[in-house]
Amino acid sequence: MRGMGAWSVAAVLLLGCSGTKGRGGTDRAAEAADDAPATRTVPATALSALASPPVAARSTAVAATSPLCATCHSNSSGAGAMRDASQRPIAPFDLWRGSMMANSARDPLWRATVSAEVALRPAAKGAIEATCMRCHSPLLEIETRLQGDGRAPGSRHLGMAGLFGDLARDGASCAGCHRIAPDGLGTPRSFDGHFVVHDDGKIFGPHADPFVMPMRNRSGFTPTQSDHMRKSALCGSCHTLETAQLDAAGAPTGKRHHEQSPYLEWRASDFSTEVAQPGPAAQDCQGCHMPTRDVDDAPIATRIARRPSGSDFPPIDDRSPYGRHLLVGGNTLLPAILRDHRATLAPDVPAAAFDATLDAARQQLRHHTARLDAIEPLRVQTGRDGAPRLRGAIRVRNLAGHKLPTGYPSRRLWLRLRVLKGETVLLAVGEHDARGRILGADGKPRPTERRGGPGEPHADRLQGPQVAVWESVMRGPDGKPTFHLLDAGGFWKDDRLLPSGWNAAHPDAAATAPVGVADDPDFRPGSDVVHLDLPLPRGAAPTHVEATLHFQTVSPRWAEELLAVVTPETTAFGKLWQAADVRPAVVDAQTFAVGGE
Repeated sequence: MRGMGAWSVAAVLLLGCSGTKGRGGTDRAAEAADDAPATRTVPATALSALASPPVAARSTAVAATSPLCATCHSNSSGAGAMRDASQRPIAPFDLWRGSMMANSARDPLWRATVSAEVALRPAAKGAIEATCMRCHSPLLEIETRLQGDGRAPGSRHLGMAGLFGDLARDGASCAGCHRIAPDGLGTPRSFDGHFVVHDDGKIFGPHADPFVMPMRNRSGFTPTQSDHMRKSALCGSCHTLETAQLDAAGAPTGKRHHEQSPYLEWRASDFSTEVAQPGPAAQDCQGCHMPTRDVDDAPIATRIARRPSGSDFPPIDDRSPYGRHLLVGGNTLLPAILRDHRATLAPDVPAAAFDATLDAARQQLRHHTARLDAIEPLRVQTGRDGAPRLRGAIRVRNLAGHKLPTGYPSRRLWLRLRVLKGETVLLAVGEHDARGRILGADGKPRPTERRGGPGEPHADRLQGPQVAVWESVMRGPDGKPTFHLLDAGGFWKDDRLLPSGWNAAHPDAAATAPVGVADDPDFRPGSDVVHLDLPLPRGAAPTHVEATLHFQTVSPRWAEELLAVVTPETTAFGKLWQAADVRPAVVDAQTFAVGGE
């Protein structure tokens, strides 16, 4: 972003941090934001709109809930099955149950968002809910599609007692994925949750020669080997979602928008395995999100099930590769909310399982997501006005196999910079408060952080008050930013970091192309470069710069825009949001030396 003009030295001295000292080169105000706030308990009465019963074990001719699967695919002290070489428990059910896949139908953000979209367009309620529940409640989709109750899945099912309620609340569960047939996967007809399930009793897994009898006796399904269970196209059926822009009456305008497209982003990158000669970086979604190596980076070989009584099945041999069903990305907000409000939201998941998911997500963010490096030395030079300026360039590299961040557009990355002399902060850009809002030079949230404020343009060169924020911002009917999904007819801005090797000539490029970066020659597949040209106080002699890449699952601006639509669900989510620790997660942090002219 160029042509911003001069910015006064006073403006860069955030919260008067020149001359204030704190541990590790941070100012005291920023330190306060970095101290973890205690999460608060929300009374159950305030969350009644999001309360729902636990899931019971259920089995029909076409669907089965996860508690039934747990009888053989969870860890038991009497069995050696589903353990790594160090005997750590890695059963699919136990790892999955704390994930957002498992809790997709209880996700309070999702439920609030659906209610808001319906409130804005009540005439489209049935279509909105049915579309959303295809992927958030796939078992109910399978049951009603093949056996039916005469009506499409809807939010009403989430609080129901009985079979349909249990199927609805079980989220993206075991049978919800393993019952999907290979038909049409990877083609547009499978997208938007239009996966195919046959009424043939087959349940798919990746391993040859399955031991059929226990599964058939317990669930009625016949385990069947199929390679599609290890392919990204399976994930792409739900993780490619295109929505229609609707007018105020709920009628389509003819414009469409990719709410999320990680599968298409992956397919157009160096990570794709759907090419004649996959490169060295190629791996499917499962390679990152269901790793076949343990935490010591050793390949896993183990039995995949045990007896319902708790002992091992003697006829079952070790299987390899064996995928750990972690199913995490960068979401550290919502698993914590579900953990802290288990009594009301009723996920029937122990706190330890959520803790394990949160730890896995933090490890994913810190080690497999992005890296910062200085590709031009940071140095102090004299500007035209005779005042010193910090110049140089910092590169952000995307290590993921899709855009970063990807998926739902509430997410963002940004770069925080602290310029220090010893432990004294001379300049700070991109600081945040305890509510995760990016602050301006006056120590208050920037206008872009508040409901109704302007959008944050892409930043190529930091010369003053702007902050480098990588995100997708939807475009409404008036051409301005919108934060309501069914208002969207495209992107106002999409400068999320492209995956390595993203190819503008690929058939999926049109659906995944960046928006708003045409004037930035350094925005390239796999990375973006931020050029620094920041004014410093006269006489300043900085020694180093602390650079931190932050990630948020839900930006405060997104939350404000959502909560402005008042429904019982958004009101309840607002209580959870206010009680939660909503500070950003750290993706990478580096310290760069500063030289002179």
